[in-house]
Amino acid sequence: MNQEILIPGDQPVSENTVMKKSGLALFSLGMLFFLISFTSVTKFSPVLFFILSIILPCAGALMFFTAQLKGSLPGVKKNNIQFLSATNRGLIGWTVAVFLTGMYILIYWFPELLENLIRIFDPLSYTFNGHPANQWFLYGTLYTIAVLVMGVRMIVHNRHNKYQIIRTFSVMFFQLVLAYLIPMFIQNGFFFTYFWPLKQDYLFPSSYEYLVKSGGLGMFMFFWAAVMTFIATPVLTYFYGKRWYCSWVCGCGAMAETLGDPYRQNSDKSLTSWKIERWMVNSVLLIITVITALIWIDSANKNFMLGEFAHTANKWYAFFISAMFAGVIGVGFYPLMGARVWCRFGCPMAAVLGIFQKFFSRFRITVNGGQCISCGNCSTFCEMGIDVKSYAQRGQNVIRASCVGCGVCSEVCPRGVLRLENGPVEGRYELNNEYLR
Repeated sequence: MNQEILIPGDQPVSENTVMKKSGLALFSLGMLFFLISFTSVTKFSPVLFFILSIILPCAGALMFFTAQLKGSLPGVKKNNIQFLSATNRGLIGWTVAVFLTGMYILIYWFPELLENLIRIFDPLSYTFNGHPANQWFLYGTLYTIAVLVMGVRMIVHNRHNKYQIIRTFSVMFFQLVLAYLIPMFIQNGFFFTYFWPLKQDYLFPSSYEYLVKSGGLGMFMFFWAAVMTFIATPVLTYFYGKRWYCSWVCGCGAMAETLGDPYRQNSDKSLTSWKIERWMVNSVLLIITVITALIWIDSANKNFMLGEFAHTANKWYAFFISAMFAGVIGVGFYPLMGARVWCRFGCPMAAVLGIFQKFFSRFRITVNGGQCISCGNCSTFCEMGIDVKSYAQRGQNVIRASCVGCGVCSEVCPRGVLRLENGPVEGRYELNNEYLR
């Protein structure tokens, strides 16, 4: 006698299985057409191949995530993640890493090899701005689609947690509207979610001159960049920590928190990694600060002997840091080193926010050390490589420059030991001795 197996509160297992398999089949078929789109066959019908290679895999992925929503109870969805080939540096993980890295290299430096793929985006590009698509339209569109689709997955997996739902909706909104739609319409390459020093040229003299000549909108853009850099950043970080930007607004953070979520456990938690992290991220901040200062001095004094050096150094910075590190390594290495490689080791904006957070912010993760059972979940799933367990065992508040306030450590804790809070700056580093008696 055939009977459907039911789990309390769930749909029939057979129905969910069919839906998952169907979604996976559509996704795989769509990815096949995506690879076919690299060939000249796309000239047959760009619109058709856009649907087959972009819309079809997105629909398959969303169908799969919907089946997961119906097929399980609310709660933390991290079971077996360290034993899967896709999420524990297995063959599938390495394949994804090679694919992501290869796509970044092609988009950045060999767009001619993507000409046929770019052409299927022409109808969408003409709709937005009346111009044919280019490599950056392709990049921006794929980037935004990845954030939106994987954002749905993040919401499904964290539907029991209001903080995670709101945070994910936030990064999806800022990526779609401020980092994609508005820049596509105004067509000048300005992103409202990036500021100096992450986008170092936004406060360069050349950018100032260009935006001033652009009229009222250009002046607003320069004013926006300056205010967000020198006023909003310290004020918001004082009240909310660096999470207001790194986990709620930043496009890099949006990708890390959505597409990169399955790989957060791959971040290195060792003391050596922490030492390297501090040296690297602060060195990048120092380098771009010096370059920016030298370029402004060169603009004010045309006989400045280091002017040529500053502009040359900026070109090398743009290549090695902004492109190779932030793009190719920052995203391509998700399956191998976790989702926050760029944020930990290279982002100068994260360095600035980290300095404010560590010394001047009200934000901290408070610890009820007496309830800690040393399971290690918090450390395992910290995407920033923080050994949260060691803080919990000592009953010491977690106050680290690198913490982005994602809240996952608190979410995966089975005893409710960790809480994201804002409080007085004084006494933040003190042990919670009342929990250790």
